[in-house]
Amino acid sequence: MAVAGILIHDAQVITVDEHRRELSSAWVLIDGATIAAVSTEPIDDLPTEVIHVDGSGCVLTPGLVNTHHHLYQWITRGLAADHTLFQWLTTLYPIWAGIDETAVHTAALGGIGQLVMSGCTTTTDHHYVFPREGGDLLGAEIGAAATIGVRFHPTRGSMDLSEKDGGLPPDSVVQGIDEILEACSDAVARWHDPRPGSLLQIALAPCSPFSVTTDLLRESASLARELGVRMHTHLAESPDENTYCDQHFGCTPLQYMESVGWVGDDVWFAHGIEFADDEIARLAATSTGVAHCPTSNARLGNRICRTRELVDAGVPVGLGVDGAASNESARLLEEAHQAVLMARARGGPTALTTRTAIELATLGGARVLGRDKEIGSIEVGKLADLVLWDLSGPAHAGIDDPVAALVLGAIPPIRGTWVGGRRIVTDNDLVTADLDAVAADCAAEHRRLLDKAG
Repeated sequence: MAVAGILIHDAQVITVDEHRRELSSAWVLIDGATIAAVSTEPIDDLPTEVIHVDGSGCVLTPGLVNTHHHLYQWITRGLAADHTLFQWLTTLYPIWAGIDETAVHTAALGGIGQLVMSGCTTTTDHHYVFPREGGDLLGAEIGAAATIGVRFHPTRGSMDLSEKDGGLPPDSVVQGIDEILEACSDAVARWHDPRPGSLLQIALAPCSPFSVTTDLLRESASLARELGVRMHTHLAESPDENTYCDQHFGCTPLQYMESVGWVGDDVWFAHGIEFADDEIARLAATSTGVAHCPTSNARLGNRICRTRELVDAGVPVGLGVDGAASNESARLLEEAHQAVLMARARGGPTALTTRTAIELATLGGARVLGRDKEIGSIEVGKLADLVLWDLSGPAHAGIDDPVAALVLGAIPPIRGTWVGGRRIVTDNDLVTADLDAVAADCAAEHRRLLDKAG
């Protein structure tokens, strides 16, 4: 339960509010699940009972928002380490075909635990592999997220185009359209909570242009809008995908997706590396979002996302760690660091500032998920999703700019993390799960999955 009256005091506060205020020696008052006050002025009229949290030597930011992940991959890290995207997929699909509820629950605990310890308070997940004997896989990861206490936006993914039909996935992990749509409707009915302050919201997410049919894309878009939920898929990730869409559809990936109803302020795409100038303008005009995943993009040898151009055009852009099999560290704050480096490698030293990177990691991600009125900045009335980073140690001593310390320096220890006013990290320790035990379980599930695949 959230505790009314939590006072975080004497911290540097990076608000990411409308005016992008940065406050020194400031305090933030949490009342229940929301932020009740933000100020540098003397404190008056505190609640009768208040818990004091000393923010000396720390910087307080909004909780980070992860806009793209595949949590089940946490137990298949380190495989296909030197492959292209399509080679990587065809190597790993036969292994992923063996996942079940136990594997997914364990992987989700490990993956979400890592996210939280790198500043994440809200995460998505794109789960699209549903082996016939796997069980309730979406429920397994939802249970893991509830255990750890994050705000969760899982997507009910899908694939209906297998190897025999010209796709990449094996037959054992694809489903028919009717089965997929029924499962999507059921997932929304069982779990989606559209109310303000929601900890759990579902989106629909066919996997990619090369693993689903045109009919599935059209039907999924129609169903999502009928049910009032968001839509997500991979798009414009690699030159291979450009070639595939040109050969099969005679157009670019974005042109194809627009032809089947997949643009709008209820849609976000993962990666978005290959967009041309006119396509970036189209994304901005339709408020279609992009989850930028710089570490995964580099790990798989794809080209560098045009982040500066996307941001300048007004496209909603957030950050994502992507699946742990293509980003073995899966640390969300590190994506802000990599976003800066990749943008500058492509566009020069002024291509992306450290403050823009923090904005992408917080308010930008909230906008991509349609939650920017509730999370992503430190403002009165918003949900108390906050991270208190300890910059007092030797790794950050002498870095006067707290944003530069966060984005360019080492990932700091976390003195406290709150989700809706509930504290889930205290003194760099996740209090809701035993990460050592989770690590041992993940290692065992990794071995079991490989043995199962032969």
